[in-house]
Amino acid sequence: MSADRVEVRPRKLRRVAIPIAVVLVLVFGLIGLLLRNTPTGVVFSVSDQVAMVLLGVLLAGGVLLLARPRLRADADGVEVRNIIGTQRYSWPLVRAFSFPDGAPWARLELPEDEYVPIMAIQAADGEQAVLAMRQLRELRRQTDTAN
Repeated sequence: MSADRVEVRPRKLRRVAIPIAVVLVLVFGLIGLLLRNTPTGVVFSVSDQVAMVLLGVLLAGGVLLLARPRLRADADGVEVRNIIGTQRYSWPLVRAFSFPDGAPWARLELPEDEYVPIMAIQAADGEQAVLAMRQLRELRRQTDTAN
């Protein structure tokens, strides 16, 4: 991260989500592979086995969505990508960056008491979150003085 550009992603959440997704695919793949006839008389077909593998892939994809958040800020504005959706805000729309007490992540304050969660800056990341907030506020000051 440089002074004229800030990019942040959650660290701890990514370290947890990626291995969980891999384990889900492996476990459901193994279940699908071992799914055959049972002593109860239930017969599983190949389509059932494929469905188990696909279920594991879908669950892993859902877990990986948690690793998707990102924040990018530069001289033109701020881009916030959360679990679903990406939005870009120009600096005149940005009132402030805040991290309310007890909140799991930071937020981007907008006019008329609106805000956007910034899931890329998470309290669980500790010092990285503090550094990211400082860099965002410094970039904001630089863009304000440049205009």
